[in-house]
Amino acid sequence: MLIGLMADTHDNIHLIDRAVERLNEEEVELVLHAGDYVSPFTVPHFKGLKARMIGVYGNNEAERALLRRRFEEAGMELRGFFAEIRFCGIRIALLHGHESELLNSLIRSEVFDVVVHGHTHRAEVKRVGDTLVVNPGEVCGYLTGRCTIALLDAETLDCRVVELARPKAP
Repeated sequence: MLIGLMADTHDNIHLIDRAVERLNEEEVELVLHAGDYVSPFTVPHFKGLKARMIGVYGNNEAERALLRRRFEEAGMELRGFFAEIRFCGIRIALLHGHESELLNSLIRSEVFDVVVHGHTHRAEVKRVGDTLVVNPGEVCGYLTGRCTIALLDAETLDCRVVELARPKAP
């Protein structure tokens, strides 16, 4: 069972659409978003997902109350600044990661099988003790120039970063 991971979409609706398309192609069963959607107008672009979506706030959300309401209206979950998810027998911590002390404590605690975060915009998959730590990078492509998501196999805990093709200019 595949889990799609994404973060730091930062209002880039064209690349959100591309990410949704790729996640659907991969037939993921769950999508986790580690925050920084930024504006509520982005939410309709996630509605095309064929999988359940759970997200958390980042540090750049403009209108949190409206963003949460748009998520609810779209049938998706926005849990606040942190979410603990159990899926296929694994425990996943989902947060944006802008509070580095909190992020590092969660990782070092080894309470979670997987810790998913964003914020740095740099894609990275690593092991710290028994915990898999995944930053899917940035969907928006603003800071690194790379538009990425990650795909996590919930059974094997294998994770790979996938680069999205940028839409062609009109």
